[in-house]
Amino acid sequence: MLVLANLFWGLSFPLIKAMAFEHQHLLPASSSWFITACMLAPRFVLAAAIIAVWQRGALRGVTRLEVRQGVGLALFAVCGMVFQNDGLQYTSASTSAFLTQIYAILIPLWLALRRRRLPPVTVWISCSLVLAGVAVLARLDLRDLHLGRGEIETLVSSLFFMGQILLLDRPEFLANRPVQMTFVMFVVEAVASLLFLGLTAPKWAEVPMLFTSMPWLGFTVALTLFCTLGAFTIMNTWQPRITATEAGLIYCLEPLFASCLALFLPALFARWAGFAYPNETLTANLLLGGGLITAANLLIQLKPLPRA
Repeated sequence: MLVLANLFWGLSFPLIKAMAFEHQHLLPASSSWFITACMLAPRFVLAAAIIAVWQRGALRGVTRLEVRQGVGLALFAVCGMVFQNDGLQYTSASTSAFLTQIYAILIPLWLALRRRRLPPVTVWISCSLVLAGVAVLARLDLRDLHLGRGEIETLVSSLFFMGQILLLDRPEFLANRPVQMTFVMFVVEAVASLLFLGLTAPKWAEVPMLFTSMPWLGFTVALTLFCTLGAFTIMNTWQPRITATEAGLIYCLEPLFASCLALFLPALFARWAGFAYPNETLTANLLLGGGLITAANLLIQLKPLPRA
C-alpha cells in the first residue's frame, strides 16, 4: 500500500510542474509563492469536501487525539509542500523528487539520538546507499557545493516531511482512525493554504481566471484525487504498522516513480495544455542514483525493523 502511495506522489511532480506552466501562461506576472498557493489551496479544500460528503456520518465522533494528530500532520505537510512546490519551479522534477528523500537519512539519526541506541548495521548501509544515490543524481561535485534555490527549498521541505513521518510513528496515536484523522488534516491544510493564498495573491480578482482553464482544472482534480486524497489516506492508514525508519526508506521509491513518469507525461501534458514542457531523459546518473536508492530499500526489507 505504501508503494502505491509512492506511485501517486511520484505523479505529483510532473503534475505540479505542468500546473506551474499553465498558471504562468494564464497569469504571467505571478510570483512563485502565489503559484504555489494556487496549487495547494484547491486540492486541500476539494479533498476535505470529498471526505465530508463520503464519511459524513462517521465524522461526528472525532476524538481529541485524532484532532491533535491531524493538526500536527497538517502543519508539517503544508510547510513541507510550500517549500517543495516552490522549489520545484526552480529545479527538475526528478532532482526535486530525489532530494526530498533526504529524510530517509535523518530519521534513523534522530531516533538514535532520542533513544540513545545505535540502529542496526543494515540501517546504516541503507542510509549510505540513499545518500550515495542522491549525490549521484544531483551530480554532486565536492569542488562546488553550491545549491540553488530549488534544491535548498526541497531540502527544507524534507525536514518537515520527516516530522510528518515521525508523528505517525508516535504510539499514543496508534488507535486513531485514519479517515477521521485525515479529514482533520485536510481541513487544517485547507485553512492554512487559503491564508497563504490571501497573503500571496496580488489581486483576488485574478484567481477565478485559473478556473477558466480546462488543463488547470484537470491537473487540479488529478492532484486532489490521486496525490492528496489517495496518497495521504493510504499513508495515514498503513504507515503506523511499520517503523518510521522503514517507512522513510520505502518512501524513497517516490522519486523512482517520479522519474519514470517524467519520461513521458510532460509531453502529454504540454500537448493538451499548449505549453512547452519537454520529457526528461533517461541518464546514467538517474539509473545509478535510482539503483542505489532501490538497493537501500530492498536491503531494509530483507530484515524488517522491530517496533521500539
